[in-house]
Amino acid sequence: MIERYSIPEMSEIWTTASRYSRWLEIEILAVEARAESGDVPLEDLELIRKQASFDVERVLEIEKTVQHDVIAFLTSVSESLGPESRHIHYGMTSSDILDTCLAMQIKDSGKLIMKELEALGEALKGLVLRTRGVMCIGRSHGMFAEPTTLGLKFAGYYSEYQRVRNRLEDGLRSACVGKLSGAVGTYAHLDPSIEEYVCSRLGIGIEHVATQVVARDRHADFIYALAAIGGLLERFGIEIRHLQRSEVGEVEESFGKGQKGSSAMPHKRNPIVSERICGLARILRGYLIPSLENTALWHERDISHSSAERFIFPDACGITLYALRKTVSLVSGLKVLPKAVAENIDSAGDRFYSQTVLLALIDAGLTREEAYRLVQNVAMSAMESDCGFLDMVKDDPEIGEYFTVDTIDRKCTLEYHLRNENNTLDRLGLLNEDK
Repeated sequence: MIERYSIPEMSEIWTTASRYSRWLEIEILAVEARAESGDVPLEDLELIRKQASFDVERVLEIEKTVQHDVIAFLTSVSESLGPESRHIHYGMTSSDILDTCLAMQIKDSGKLIMKELEALGEALKGLVLRTRGVMCIGRSHGMFAEPTTLGLKFAGYYSEYQRVRNRLEDGLRSACVGKLSGAVGTYAHLDPSIEEYVCSRLGIGIEHVATQVVARDRHADFIYALAAIGGLLERFGIEIRHLQRSEVGEVEESFGKGQKGSSAMPHKRNPIVSERICGLARILRGYLIPSLENTALWHERDISHSSAERFIFPDACGITLYALRKTVSLVSGLKVLPKAVAENIDSAGDRFYSQTVLLALIDAGLTREEAYRLVQNVAMSAMESDCGFLDMVKDDPEIGEYFTVDTIDRKCTLEYHLRNENNTLDRLGLLNEDK
């Protein structure tokens, strides 16, 4: 992650020192498990607990020669110990600590992401409730369609939040597994009980059938969950960008005191947070492709996934947390402009009642094709002549044969059109506090 978009608590999880610390924790837990089974003298275990350490600069120095980060790390640790260093990494292969450490890092990153995602859920819930009943014009293809409410509009994002939260839980469950099964995963030199002990102490699961690595489809599950979060954030961001356009002007991002929108035009207030979120979502999606491609490794393992993952996981986790945090602020501070919302409904005229009239004609006995022809003719004439659609419907002799003016007046109202708003919000559990 570049510094501009970094959040310290996330960045710390992915530092070199943090990674080495986790490696050492795994190694010591493995020695502890072997000591409990009687394979390591307790006095050696105590010495390892007390003295085992590493020096980051020393590890990097050794790696320049050996060209292997795990071997360099183990050499540095052995330099902090005496003969008891023989118990370190016993029966293990590099991927045992690499993949188990990765599970730990994903678990810790997931906690931060989940906490921020839940904050987004609360912010979206608040936005829905404060815009409930605020009627606005709905749009399809960017064109006026039928009325809706801002509450219903934003409820769609809350519903998607619920789904991406479930995906994140599933992705974390899938990816947060370790393995200490040795070369090619056969437990030839390390009893499965050691793996069970270590992973249990670390609070992670166990790969059911490891090769020499944890299967990478598990990690693709997690990256997909992050990409899906990005999809939610981008979809919301695009909507805010459209609604803030000068020609629409229904909402506005918060604009702080002293903030400037343009280096050239002092009058500008731009949707910069929404735009930034949309850009970051593209990067998250980009990481999904190499994550899926990492699932196909040669035989029991190769390391074609390794170089890609050194970019993917720190960046994807960091981007997700940063984008979530910015979106929480965006949602919480979003300014709704009721006057513009009402003016846009008024400017839409009343042609959006065309479907209501269409269905009334069908209910009166016309075929859909016959009813559609009658209503479309009136709607197009109203648009081209800039006349009221309902006035023309009431004056149309063909339509007048099938129902009365009272029927039109009763059904063609905003209140009738949007009478089921609460039903939708209740499905999401958003009205529970009202009961």
